[in-house]
Amino acid sequence: MQTVLFHSTIFGPIHSRRLGVSLGVNLMPNDGKICSFDCVYCEAGYNAQGPGKDGVPTREAVKKGLKKKLEEMKAEGSKLDVITFSGNGEPTIHPHFKEIVADVMRLRDTYYPEAKVSVLSNSTMAGKPSVVEALLKVDNNILKLDSALPATMRAINQPVSSGALPEGIINDLKAFAGQCIIQTMMLRGEHNGVKIDNTTDHEIDALIEAYKEIQPRSVMIYSIDRKTPEEHLEKVEKEELERIGARIKAAGFDVQVNA
Repeated sequence: MQTVLFHSTIFGPIHSRRLGVSLGVNLMPNDGKICSFDCVYCEAGYNAQGPGKDGVPTREAVKKGLKKKLEEMKAEGSKLDVITFSGNGEPTIHPHFKEIVADVMRLRDTYYPEAKVSVLSNSTMAGKPSVVEALLKVDNNILKLDSALPATMRAINQPVSSGALPEGIINDLKAFAGQCIIQTMMLRGEHNGVKIDNTTDHEIDALIEAYKEIQPRSVMIYSIDRKTPEEHLEKVEKEELERIGARIKAAGFDVQVNA
């Protein structure tokens, strides 16, 4: 079974298609996965692998680990484009997410003031005031919306809570008043006998209407780049992604295509 990707709280730096040279911050366990979604394409595997035994890192452990790594990188003259909250699940679930974001911003300012701080989030906590406050402080709060249609969202993202639906997420994202980046994974395939395809005209039309409601700073669309827990998924190739991106751009949005 495909299992967790990251076995440390601070990992990398790695090269990100979307962000450049990225130093990762994993706020979930190093030996398990905790997430409010259970996406069929998640490179960290399914939630069924369990949360592990280590638990989530403390605020102090995150601060100490990041400080040590940034000091090492600075001494080596290493390049850094971004510090990215990502890892083995949803970072905004961490009980001290807001405080950790503040710590990371201060450390960034001290060691790599030119680097950005980004958060990759599935948007399920985007209605929680402390999470919103923290996300509005980072340079790039990158929030997921893979489908604006309930059945497709359930098939792709498999939310842990039955109450997590596109309408609620879209409503929460509207509250950011444009201070967010929407990220959409484009894919097709099959899971548990159910066909999945968010690249159809109907799906793209619904996404564009959702983007119009949210009015994000920009939209990122991308496709599968690594092994996924569901084996029957198809990568959407660059040419098709660019056609989809052109439709979104024609609707008035800045679009980044990552094939």
